[in-house]
Amino acid sequence: MAEFVLLGLSSEPRTQLILFISFLVIYVIILVGNSLIIIVTTADNSLQTPMYFFLTNLSFMDICVSSTSVPRMLKDLLSARKTISYAECVAQMYISLSLGECECILLAIMAYDRYIAICYPLHYTTIINRSACIQIAAGTWICGFLLSICHIVLTLNINLCGHNEINHFLCEVPEFLSLGCENILIVESVIYIVGVIILILPFSFICMSYIRIIYSTLKISTLKAQKKAFSTCGSHMMVVTMFYGSAMAVYMKSRSTASPDIDKIITVFYFIITPMLNPLIYTLRNKEVKAALRKFRKNHVLEWER
Repeated sequence: MAEFVLLGLSSEPRTQLILFISFLVIYVIILVGNSLIIIVTTADNSLQTPMYFFLTNLSFMDICVSSTSVPRMLKDLLSARKTISYAECVAQMYISLSLGECECILLAIMAYDRYIAICYPLHYTTIINRSACIQIAAGTWICGFLLSICHIVLTLNINLCGHNEINHFLCEVPEFLSLGCENILIVESVIYIVGVIILILPFSFICMSYIRIIYSTLKISTLKAQKKAFSTCGSHMMVVTMFYGSAMAVYMKSRSTASPDIDKIITVFYFIITPMLNPLIYTLRNKEVKAALRKFRKNHVLEWER
């Protein structure tokens, strides 16, 4: 099959225009918000810690994740014929899935970082040092792109039916599987098992880390220290809930329970809304980042006045 037709979010011209403007604004917010976090956390010496190093990686991943879908979606919203080649469809599936799996691993690592920082503060700089951070980050990216190969290989092995219409605004594994014209129960079962490994195991690890963090935090004598610990961890838990909740809804369901319209909404939340909200969550709830942003803005205003 040479190409596919993406049916998109709507076929109504007026609705498409509204969606185009809305998603264009959101995409600009994603790029600006996450880029600001990367620039500020890299430039400010007070933020040269493992937590902000991993946050920088998360922001870069969010930019990449949204960039795999939004530009193509914006183009299709203004196009009469929304076709995508087979090669481009496979590339989009692989890259978006790889980045999603990278983020699954990274969020678990960020939870582990907070666990060590709060539960073993005296050993924190020894365990989570600069060298370890770089190795962990590199391992996260490598593992994410390697693990997704299993998904893609299994997906591409199915026999496609005659029709080439994908009822979505991007190529994803569940939507690609819906084009199969044979019993793909085995393929779905294997993909489901892989999904359990990639989603449930890191999520369980995050939950166990935060149970231990809550237990240790409640033993802290000062209310100020407790408030700071809960504030830092609260931001991460909000991001974890949004990301894992939407990812599980997309990848851990059978075709019999799938609803194309609901799937599109969940995918929008997963690929677009979450990357937009992440910078807001981390800046609005983090005094250190807000202080660094004010300092960054002040310095650049002074330079501009000169």
